[in-house]
Amino acid sequence: MTSNYTTQLSHLVGTSGITFPSWTTAGRPSSPATGQMGFNTTLKQLETWNGTIWILSGAVSYPVSYLVVAGGGNGGAQYSGGGGAGGLLTGTAVLETGTVYTVIVGAGGTGSSAAGDGYVHYWGGSGGNSSFGQYIAVGGGGGDGSNTNNPPSGTAGSGGCGGGGGVPSYVANMSGGSGITGMGYAGGIGVRLAAGGGGGSGAVGSNGNSGTNYAGNGGAGTASSITGSSVTYAGGGGGMGWSSGGTGGSGGGGNGEVLGSTNATSGGVNTGGGGGGVNGTTGITGGSGVVIISVPTANYSGTYAGSPTITTSGTNTILKFTASGSYTA
Repeated sequence: MTSNYTTQLSHLVGTSGITFPSWTTAGRPSSPATGQMGFNTTLKQLETWNGTIWILSGAVSYPVSYLVVAGGGNGGAQYSGGGGAGGLLTGTAVLETGTVYTVIVGAGGTGSSAAGDGYVHYWGGSGGNSSFGQYIAVGGGGGDGSNTNNPPSGTAGSGGCGGGGGVPSYVANMSGGSGITGMGYAGGIGVRLAAGGGGGSGAVGSNGNSGTNYAGNGGAGTASSITGSSVTYAGGGGGMGWSSGGTGGSGGGGNGEVLGSTNATSGGVNTGGGGGGVNGTTGITGGSGVVIISVPTANYSGTYAGSPTITTSGTNTILKFTASGSYTA
């Protein structure tokens, strides 16, 4: 007994050390026992099964940059304002190695529905939220359509950026929806014969012009160089107008319709742009969102779920998610 104990103890002192079993993240034991420990060659760290999840020993942290853009709002219908752009968040986060960070990419707002207040106007659908871990960008509000109430009771959808107000059938104006501070701006006001533009992440949507019957333009988006080159995201959609449709804001905002045409356009795919306003019963779709993570290449784990586009810029590895997935730090 004493001899066996002495032999085991000799492996814990001096230079012999302990050799743990090893595996990759994908090749972890399928039915580990609580307390089972091994060396993860993918993460290059010891880990222990606590009965529920694998816990890294001596986990380390490192900073990453992120850009999270939500889905843009639908432009609404029936002489409608432009859709609000998806909310935009950007900044730096500190990740802990071995932790899984979920990525959700919001869809663009679709469809339109009667407001349900007894008057004829149609709200566009809001865009879907996007997120990276705890950082959540809120989808853009839908544009609002024509209202037969006197004064109009309609209000465009609020969200990360607000939708534009629609065209009132009477003299009063229709308000744009509100944005969220730090994510985006409000939509423009709709006036007689000219709807308001949707708000963008960088500027408010323009008001309709009752003197010219020109619809409001969508609010400008925000430029980001997280991928290594400057790209603008989250522009608001232009409103519908009798004499001229509003122009979509920079960053994927869709153009609004001029009365009698079919020239309205959707928000740009994976830009979070708002859809353009229309004269009709079906609103114009907002653009889907995007999530981009810039990781120091020295810390990049190479472990992710989904199908991000992976590139490099300088000393960083860039993961661009155009659909939901995850990244393991």
